[in-house]
Amino acid sequence: MTTMLKLAWQSLTNRKTTAILTIVTVAISVLLLLGVERIRTQTKESFANTISNTDLIVGARSGQINLLLYSVFRIGNATNNIDWQSYQAISKNPAVKWAIPISLGDSHQGFRVMGTNQDYFRFYQYGKKQPLTFKQGNEFTQTFEAVVGADVAKTLGYELGSEVIIAHGISDQSFNRHKNLPFNIVGILNPTGTPVDKTVHVSLEAIEAIHVGWESGAHLGASPSQEQLSQQSLAPKQITAFMLGLKSKIQTFALQRQINTYPNEPLSAIMPGIALHELWSMMSIAEQALLAVSAFVVIAGLLGMLSSLLTSLQERRREMAILRAMGAQPKHIFSLLISEAFVLTALGITLGVIALYLLLAIIKPISHSYFGINIELTLLTSYELTLTAVVLAAGTLIGFIPAFRAYRHSLSDGMTIRI
Repeated sequence: MTTMLKLAWQSLTNRKTTAILTIVTVAISVLLLLGVERIRTQTKESFANTISNTDLIVGARSGQINLLLYSVFRIGNATNNIDWQSYQAISKNPAVKWAIPISLGDSHQGFRVMGTNQDYFRFYQYGKKQPLTFKQGNEFTQTFEAVVGADVAKTLGYELGSEVIIAHGISDQSFNRHKNLPFNIVGILNPTGTPVDKTVHVSLEAIEAIHVGWESGAHLGASPSQEQLSQQSLAPKQITAFMLGLKSKIQTFALQRQINTYPNEPLSAIMPGIALHELWSMMSIAEQALLAVSAFVVIAGLLGMLSSLLTSLQERRREMAILRAMGAQPKHIFSLLISEAFVLTALGITLGVIALYLLLAIIKPISHSYFGINIELTLLTSYELTLTAVVLAAGTLIGFIPAFRAYRHSLSDGMTIRI
């Protein structure tokens, strides 16, 4: 077998141009197949790691996908708000370790504004239980202070001390901005690859303050100054949702049932892990389409290799006849062609894997900065190794077609082959 592989290698080196083109074709196919698989799995993992170590998310009665979208991904709006008294009652439940209130509804130049408290910076986690950390500054302590995510700071060119004008509602227009109540940036968070990067964080008291004089989305009353507001009670009356961390995971289902049957107002409590899995399953069609496209590209690459081998076969009939004259049997000719297909496929896979890691190293910072996808340069997984083994086996099997034709020709051809 070793001798046959050496002979196949020497044969391929005599046809360098054709062999290199075939190897590159297989390499591109493998690169796309493994690249799609790696990006798919890393995207799914980053998606699942958007929120971590949070046991329940509570909001007004609605579907769990909708609650997940607006509370975690800042997409869409809540069906209703939650009474502050309900939040306080549930957060004081003996099973609750910590609670993070969330108030949504405003924006700043296309980025969502979220009202919360200091517990958000203490307990909110993403990825593999990673806490929020500050690139610059620290959390807000005063009413008109803000903490911005990494994307907000980068896109808008904000630094510590920059001024932020919040707009009423999702649309940021001149007529609905709270111009008389600017916020001062006191903290910039490190990148997380999650919606936190695209969020402006302020206190719950600040949300109450900027809405004094605003009724039903319209500016109807007088707008008090910051000095006047500092003398008023700015305790929140309602919030959009809140997150809960429990003392024991065993208590999750029991507390979820209590919240879902809460007597004072209709509430929904969801487990973010289950909701994330359901949301990802809704996008499975696109996931399967990507895999199908990459599989067809691999098939096209292998068919290209088959075409190359068949095309060169007619030109090599004299070579086969010479080998027969030197004592090679038909089975040796058969093995030679299969060995060539094996070598071409193996080299193509090797080149494709090398190109994959080079490409991943290049796009890793780009994908994290712009898409929030953290691509890790890990060794090939067992599934990826299985894919490469399938490609290698398919490429070797492809070689049986020209090998069989060469076998038949070697039985009938003599030294009188005309080229």
